[in-house]
Amino acid sequence: MLSGPKLRVREMRLARAGWLLVVPGLVMPLAAAAQEDRLAPPEGWLARTDHGGDGMDAVREMPPGWHITTGSAGIFYHPETTASGDFRVESTVLLFDPEGRNEGFGVFFGGTDLEGDGQAYTYLLLRQDGSVIVKRRDGGETSTLLPWTKHDAVVTWPARGEGAAMAKNVLYVEAAGGDLIFGVNDQEVFRMVRDGQHVDGVVGLRVNHGLNLHISALEVTPVEVNDG
Repeated sequence: MLSGPKLRVREMRLARAGWLLVVPGLVMPLAAAAQEDRLAPPEGWLARTDHGGDGMDAVREMPPGWHITTGSAGIFYHPETTASGDFRVESTVLLFDPEGRNEGFGVFFGGTDLEGDGQAYTYLLLRQDGSVIVKRRDGGETSTLLPWTKHDAVVTWPARGEGAAMAKNVLYVEAAGGDLIFGVNDQEVFRMVRDGQHVDGVVGLRVNHGLNLHISALEVTPVEVNDG
């Protein structure tokens, strides 16, 4: 079952004064987020940093999608965007120059009590060196389901392409039958048993500290499971 605002974002051009970097389907200021003061936080969204702040000053609506520049690590989400049963979460993330920082970013799902002391969710992150990790949060504690692991599927910052200002990756998670499947750029990177994990609940974004990202899409779709 899926619920909440429709997250599919049409590709649009955002007209701005000054120097612009043009990417297919996206227009972005050359100085990343240099004009964020003109943009508003996405309506209805919430944010929570790992240190307890609300973090909404880090996220701005910038069609197509959202621009995030973090100070502290945290999560960003619309509380009515949820998924349960068999589903796929997919997000397209463009990383601007990390300036040597090797911090993780990605998606979370199965979110519950996100504003309370008992916050819980599962998350998939990647980082600019080509590694992926899968973790879960239970209140103030986190546990590792897959430690940081290098995978050829990840587009690293050095491998982003000559002259490219961003490294693009598409992350996905599928809850299908008894499995949880995690992938990057259409390649599976990890699979585990669903039972006992945080799966049904709020879906959103998880971004660690000191990162500059544009998320051009965040989608939640149902998955058909063939029991035969």
